Amino acid sequence: MADGDAAPLGFRVVELTVEEALVLRERVLRAGMPGTPAAFAEDALDGVVHLGVRTSPPPGDVVATSTWIPRPFHGEPAVQLRGMATDAAVRGRGLGALLIDAGCTRAAAAVGLVWANARDAALAFYRREGFEVVGDGFVDPVTQLPHHVVVRRLRD
Repeated sequence: MADGDAAPLGFRVVELTVEEALVLRERVLRAGMPGTPAAFAEDALDGVVHLGVRTSPPPGDVVATSTWIPRPFHGEPAVQLRGMATDAAVRGRGLGALLIDAGCTRAAAAVGLVWANARDAALAFYRREGFEVVGDGFVDPVTQLPHHVVVRRLRD
């Protein structure tokens, strides 16, 4: 997907800098957790892509973000999805699904699998987007929230 393709009217998918991704990550994923960093050790590694949704017209506000990290899953070449966050004011408009589609399309050029540690509160979203829950749940040590690993096969 090219930047902005198939986005709902008034929104476009773009690559973000890590700094742009962090602003929304901190506001959404670390709400009520002052002093808890939203940065990931992998944010600046080669091959990591930060995708976001901006409002139109350009430059626009960042209203959704995701980070895509080349990282094997049980020894299989894969991409890990981290830091999915959508501003509360625009939730329910398909922007998370748009990011999943854009990220999985990009990942499919190199690997056959995307995986994530998904918050249990978002499992229905990930299932709708073609992910399957694998294994037992766990409590994330940073957020103290219940999570499960989810995987999505990109090709047979």
